[in-house]
Amino acid sequence: MAAVSAAIGRFSLEQFGLWSLALAAALLLLALCLLRGRTRRPGEPPLIKGWLPYFGVVLELRKDPLRFMKTLQKQHGDTFTVLLGGKYITFILDPFQYQLVIKNQKQLSFRVFSDELVGKAFSISQLQKNHDMNDELHLCYQFLQGKSLDILLESMMQNLKQVFESQLLKTTGWDTVQLYTFCSSIIFDITFTTIYGKLLVCDNNKFIDELRDDFLKFDDNFTYLVSDIPIELLGNIKSIRKKIIKCLSSENLAKMQGWSEILQRRQDVLEKYYVHEDLEIGAHHLGFLWASVANTIPAMFWAMYYLLRHPEAMAAVRDEIDRLLQSTGQKKGSGFPIYLTREQLDSLICLESTIFEALRLSSYSTTIRFVEEDLTLSAETGDFCVRKGDLLAVFPPIFHGDPEIFEAPEEFRYDRFVEDGKKKTTFFKRGKKLKCYLMPFGTGTTKCPGRFFAIMEIKQLLVILLTYFDLEIIDDKPIGIDYRRMLFGIQYPDSDVLFRYKVKS
Repeated sequence: MAAVSAAIGRFSLEQFGLWSLALAAALLLLALCLLRGRTRRPGEPPLIKGWLPYFGVVLELRKDPLRFMKTLQKQHGDTFTVLLGGKYITFILDPFQYQLVIKNQKQLSFRVFSDELVGKAFSISQLQKNHDMNDELHLCYQFLQGKSLDILLESMMQNLKQVFESQLLKTTGWDTVQLYTFCSSIIFDITFTTIYGKLLVCDNNKFIDELRDDFLKFDDNFTYLVSDIPIELLGNIKSIRKKIIKCLSSENLAKMQGWSEILQRRQDVLEKYYVHEDLEIGAHHLGFLWASVANTIPAMFWAMYYLLRHPEAMAAVRDEIDRLLQSTGQKKGSGFPIYLTREQLDSLICLESTIFEALRLSSYSTTIRFVEEDLTLSAETGDFCVRKGDLLAVFPPIFHGDPEIFEAPEEFRYDRFVEDGKKKTTFFKRGKKLKCYLMPFGTGTTKCPGRFFAIMEIKQLLVILLTYFDLEIIDDKPIGIDYRRMLFGIQYPDSDVLFRYKVKS
């Protein structure tokens, strides 16, 4: 609420006039009255409206989402409906009931929810009107898998080497930086260059630095953008978004060299449905860029943070990487560039387990569907009804933090997803095997299509860092989670932390 208050403080009454402000206030008051008047119907889950009109339980949820949801679970069971920012959301907390969301795709729409979200966040309007374009853009995600992914990873490794080349040739002195700032810079730069290529007509580094700064400001306001708060109340975010969209317009992308295959295919689809000069093409590219880096940045931070905080994890992962390099006949150290295939990176089960454990502790990704019609869902614990126009949500942090599934779930254990030297994929609740035991990327047909690219990017970066550099954390302060993004993806840390690195002697 502090951010909203600050934004309102920056809002100019003269911009809209007193009449417009009075009309907006009247409409908001009407909406509040209508929302407060809702009552629970027979067969519906328990209804929790909170004490705050329109906003409902948003303050309690934002303070500590997991603790608050566990409290509601104890009071009302595994299924209940809450008022949250003007939306009524029915949460399903029992992991054995998640299939209800996947099986009822006709009545529970991801597209309606996602189209509204991208419209608000990225200023894209055509997706809601043109399903053919939506389908064609979705088909482009196949170029984030298989051989296309291998090509992307080769390009990414070359870009990583170029970024670190100046560091590898430096003296052996320590460099001290903020960890989150470091991760933001490296992930954004590498991802952008790998997907979009390089700008050759001017200073590419200056271009990316400015684009990154604007993007991070945009991302910092993402949850406000997808809410019903008018963008005019969010300070200069509207102008920043417009600036980024213009940077990613067809005209400016034509100046980039080294497009990835998926970018080319997406651009071909977009130019089929838009004229070349339409700036909404840039809005689509902003959405794709956000999907490519917004969660990878904090995921990389948490993986590095836990490795730095846990020497036994760092030692185990380094040993695993060393053994792989030896088995492939590759030398480590400056002047000896390494190359690992996707299959070789996938064989680093200790590294993967470390990343998965970091995701388990930091992911608050929520699978959300729009209820197209009144619907009765049949569960083992009994039937319940959901109302047309509401949202239905799966909240994985509940089982990510369930001690019945994960022993001591509040602890970081780098080998939690390793068993007898192999990947561990069997986890149980109430004596039954879970189909979904880790859900940072969603579930079903709407599972994040870029998950393989993101995980491989983190693996590549960690392999290079752990192979070529000595790494030490400096700050001794504990780092917690900033819950501003609440139901969206990997959470930010609540503060940054200093670490230092130097080339291995």
